Amino acid sequence: MRDQDGERDGTRGDGRHDTPHDPEPLHDQEPRRGRPRSAAAERAILDAVIALLEAGEPLAGLSIERIARTAGVGKATIYRRWSGKEELFVDVVRDMEPDDPQISGTEGLADLRILLESLRTRGLAQRSSALLHNIFAQMKSHPKLWDEYFGTVIAPRRAAMLAAVRRAVAAGELRDDLDVELIDDLFVGPVLVRTVHRPEAPLPDDLVDRLMTALLQGLAPRRV
Repeated sequence: MRDQDGERDGTRGDGRHDTPHDPEPLHDQEPRRGRPRSAAAERAILDAVIALLEAGEPLAGLSIERIARTAGVGKATIYRRWSGKEELFVDVVRDMEPDDPQISGTEGLADLRILLESLRTRGLAQRSSALLHNIFAQMKSHPKLWDEYFGTVIAPRRAAMLAAVRRAVAAGELRDDLDVELIDDLFVGPVLVRTVHRPEAPLPDDLVDRLMTALLQGLAPRRV
């Protein structure tokens, strides 16, 4: 039988599944040309991983063969999209998180505010989803997986934040006599403290506005 991508799915004519050993990673092979990727197959693969995790399977225990069988696709269909489990799991987590925000790429403080609000809403998403919280906890105990997530998700988000700070400095919206990374840490730090280190702390809708106002006005007492 063939899967949603047209690959053989490992099911024999008698309805039973073949169980060959996992093939060598296929990411070094040339992808087949002229055949568009099936969005349905990709969705089925992501949903299969989520379903297995919801059923209590740990990340470390999931095999490409098990995922393929659950999704109803062939292993080649998975390897054609992801080089291995780490890349696949990162896409699963990204699929469960809120989408990355759209920013102008030309504004300073306006873009910074959007990015901080996105950080706040991702914190809310992790709090409201026991599964997502559990996945993050497991990821941190698997260095290769966490490195993949950091490199492809966290690092680009940090780069976008630093770029917004630089634009704000260039536009005269922020001081130009401070280290850009320090300024970035001052904005991002309070949100991260509440989302990571203080899970009981509130993340109200006006948090980003209050944070930015406090930082821009300064924390020293007002002189009368």
